[in-house]
Parts: sequence; structure tokens; C-alpha cells
Amino acid sequence: MDTLSGYAHRPFAFVARYLRQRPTAHAVILLAVVAAVTCSVGTQYGVKYLVDGLSSGPANGGHVWMALGFLVALIAADNILWRVASWTASFTFVGVTGDLRRDIFRHLTGHAPSYFSDRLPGMLTSRITATSNAVFTVENMFVSNVLPPCIATLAAIALIGTVSLPMAAGLAVVSAIVVLGVFHLAAAGKPLHDDFADKAAAVDGEMVDVINNMPLVRAFCGLGYEHARFDATVNRELTARGRSLRYLERLRLLHALITVALTVALLAWAVMLWQQGRATTGDVVLVCTLGLSILHATRDLAVALVDVTQHVARLSEALATLLVPHELADHPEAEPLVRSGAAIAFDNIKFRYPGGQKLFDGMTLRISAGQRVGLVGQSGGGKSSLFVLLQRFYDPQAGRITIDGQDISRVTQQSLREAISVVPQDISLFHRSILENIRYGRPTATDDEVLRAAIAARCDFVETLPEGLATMVGDRGVKLSGGQRQRIAIARAFLKDAPILLLDEATAALDGDSEEAIREALGRLMRGRTVIAIAHRLATLRNFDRVVMLQAGRIIEDGPPDHLMQGQGPYRDLVDREMNRLAPRAA
Repeated sequence: MDTLSGYAHRPFAFVARYLRQRPTAHAVILLAVVAAVTCSVGTQYGVKYLVDGLSSGPANGGHVWMALGFLVALIAADNILWRVASWTASFTFVGVTGDLRRDIFRHLTGHAPSYFSDRLPGMLTSRITATSNAVFTVENMFVSNVLPPCIATLAAIALIGTVSLPMAAGLAVVSAIVVLGVFHLAAAGKPLHDDFADKAAAVDGEMVDVINNMPLVRAFCGLGYEHARFDATVNRELTARGRSLRYLERLRLLHALITVALTVALLAWAVMLWQQGRATTGDVVLVCTLGLSILHATRDLAVALVDVTQHVARLSEALATLLVPHELADHPEAEPLVRSGAAIAFDNIKFRYPGGQKLFDGMTLRISAGQRVGLVGQSGGGKSSLFVLLQRFYDPQAGRITIDGQDISRVTQQSLREAISVVPQDISLFHRSILENIRYGRPTATDDEVLRAAIAARCDFVETLPEGLATMVGDRGVKLSGGQRQRIAIARAFLKDAPILLLDEATAALDGDSEEAIREALGRLMRGRTVIAIAHRLATLRNFDRVVMLQAGRIIEDGPPDHLMQGQGPYRDLVDREMNRLAPRAA
């Protein structure tokens, strides 16, 4: 269920979601901080008692020692309670970052391919990290920089009220005005903070994009161009960051000027009360220390609120990108696909890619269970689009697609894709071992089952590798040849053993010596399955039941390959052109 998308524009509700998952630990932290700050403010009242006792002379020694004991107890409690809060926070806040990263990763991987095609992978991963760091920082700042000055201010004003109610009331009003005013001004700078967050994410995305394409960059001597492009991207981020920080510094300067003026006024007021005999020496010390504490607390609180605003801006920007609703969610009443033969039907399909032209307009294609169907035609005809529609990476705008009479939009996506094996032309491999990449077809498979699949796919090259199946393939399989990567993909399909097999020119990257062996392996793989194959080399379709020729999203020819060869249609022309093209090579 798409539970996170509701938080895309609600950063505080998003944070609260994870606070509720660890209520006891957060309650311990909150209570410890409140108690610690109260003790900290109380120490200044302890100083008042100590000063008043000392002012009474040596005869009042008992009162002095009692005041000293009270002061020491408050100091000790203050430090111990802060250690309790920090110790609890050290595993609680870290646990929160783990919880939210796991949840966001699961949500992110639930998006359709169209989501990823519009965004840089590096930018997405950097936003997950930014979200985690922002939540961790906001929690830490709330406990260390926001909550303590709030509590200290309230407690200090209450204690000053025991000396002078007008002074306490004045401090309360001024403190509220300062905090609200600075916070309001800080919030007004949100567009600057948002712009900085966006530019920072763009830098990460640009770096990952270039690093992933380093062979292309070097092949086209693009280092100088990429360096200049990256410099421009970094400069945009630095400019945005500078504007954001300078705005914050202007706020801090304003608050510093207000603090100086209020401190002078407060000290003068306290001395006047002492001159009038309305305050003891201890009262003057108490008012001065508490007053300064209040003013410093409002400064710390204002600065913290400004910083929190900046981090919340980063969090908001990241959530707005990551937590968009899934385009292709399971139907509320979706049930697992029931396998009973793997007959496939595309009924009156109308489809266009987002932002693209219409591709299919009422296209119908039916494939019997166990039938082998080849798709041919020029690029852009719709062959690969049939593959992505059948796997439900996109939904058609009209019509329906069924497997054994079951509408694939009404079955769970998990069960649908478990019924389909794919051997693509552009092989995707993880930076893991060969064994792990093959086992991806069925994660519960044993090592022996993986080995049998590798043998069936003629992955004999593994025997020449120093670490055999344990060999790491490198980023996207860069350490292997194209043919080796394709045989791993075929082995993966063997291991998955699904009733529907999709082949996208599965022998395209193989050399001549191994091609026939792989054809034999594919023949065994296709046995008893419904097969749809995209073929650019028409010789691969000689043992297929049907050939479907597509042009601009329409079926222009359909039938057994031998039957089509006897006619004078476009398939025959396509075969003749391929034979003429290959004839000079054979000679």
C-alpha cells in the first residue's frame, strides 16, 4: 500500500510518524532534557540563596552550607540528566534514520520505469541521504537547541517573577516578540533555502551521471567539457548557498543588536530596584543572571529556529521528490495470478507514452499457450512497448491485457512478474558475483541449482575465471564481455523457470562459435513455455510458430514464417534484404 505518499508535502507529520514508532525512548529524552534545563535554571536560584547567606555574615553558616548543598545537587542533576538524554538519543535518533531510509527505499523502488527515466539516479539517492540527515539534524537540534532555551526562558521568567512581576512580564513580552519576529523572518527566506537544497541535489546527480558514463566521456574526449559543466553546476550551488547563508547572518545581526539593547536595560532596572531597597543583593544577582540567560536563550532559540527552517526546507524538497504517489499501484481487489497455460491477449489496446505520440490505437493480438511468437519490424514499431505493457511497467489508456483470461491490471504485480522471465538485449547486472547475479532469477535457489542453470546456458567461460562463479562482475558487468553477460541473463531465466518467456534478441551479442550452442540452450528453455521474441536477425525465428510484423503500432502481417515467406508481403521483403546484406559476408 502506498502509505508514504501522503507525507510528500507534510515534513512535520513525516517526522512525527517515526517519533511514534519509538515513543518510550523519545519520552525519556524529552523528560530528561526538561528536568536538566530546569535544574540548570534552578542553579541560579541556588546562587541567590548562597549570596544572601553570605551577605548575612558568618553567623548564618548553616544557611550557607544548606544553600551550597542545594546548588551542588542541582549542578550534579543537570549534568547526569543531560547524559541520560544524550545516551538515549545516541541509539534512538540513529534508529529513526534507519527506519525512514528503509521505508523511503521501499517506496522509491515501487515506482514505475517512467519515474526513473525522468530523474537522475544520483539525485534520487542523494535525496534519500539528505532526508535521513535532515531528520537526524532536526531531532538533535530540537533536543539540544530548541527545547532547552524554551524551557529555560519559561523557568527563568517564573523565577524573576518572585522578585518583580513587572520585570517578568516585560521579559515575557519582549522574548515572545523577538522569537516570533526572527522566526517569521526566517520563514520568509524559505525560497532561498529551497533553491539551495535543489542545487545541492543537482551536484550529486551530475557527479553520478558522469561517473557512470566514464567510458563514453573518455571515448569522445569529453573530460574538459564535463569539467566545465560540473564547475558551472557547483557554482550555481555555491551561489544559492551563499544567498541562503547571508540571509541567515542578517537575521543573526539583527537579533544581536536587540540583545545588547535589552541587556543594558535589564541591568539598569535591577540596579534601580536595589537602590530603592526593593531587592536584595541576591535578588540583583538572580535578576542579572536570569535576565542574561533569557536573552541568550532567545538568541540561541532564534538561531536554532533559523537553522531548523533551513533543514526543514531540505527535508521538504526531498520528500516532495521521493514521496510522489506510485503511478502503477495494485488494484484494491487485486489477487495473485493463477497460472493455467499462459495464453496472452492484447485486446483493443490504445497506448501512448507520457508526453509522447499515440503508439497503439486499437491493437489486438492473441497468443495461445505454449506458442512461440516472433516480433519483427522497424525501430519504433511497438515491439518493446508490447514487452513493457505485458510486464505492466505502463498501463494502456484503453483496452486490456490478459493472461489466461485474467486482466493483468487486476492481479498483483508481484505474481504477474513472477510468471515472466526476460532475457533483454541490454543486460542488467549488479556489482556482485556471477553466482548472485544468476541467483537473482530465484533468490531461494541452492548453489547446485545455480550451477545447473549456468551449465544449461553454456556459461563455460566461468571455468577460466580465477574465482569461478564467485567472480565479481564489476559495475553493470563491465568486467565481462557482451556475450558473457547475455549468457548470465539466459542462465537467470533458466533458474526462474517462468511459464512466459520474453526474448529481446537474446543471441545478439554472441560470437559465431557459441551462437549455435546458445540456440540449443534457448530451444530447451523455450520448451513448454509461451515465448515472445523481438528479433532483428530473422534467422532466429526459423523454428517459431508465428511471426508478427509491426509498423507504427499496427500489425501489418501475421502468420507462420514459412507461410509468410511464400507470399510477397513485407516480411518476405525484410528477409530478402537481410539475405542480400549477409551474402557478401558469406562470400
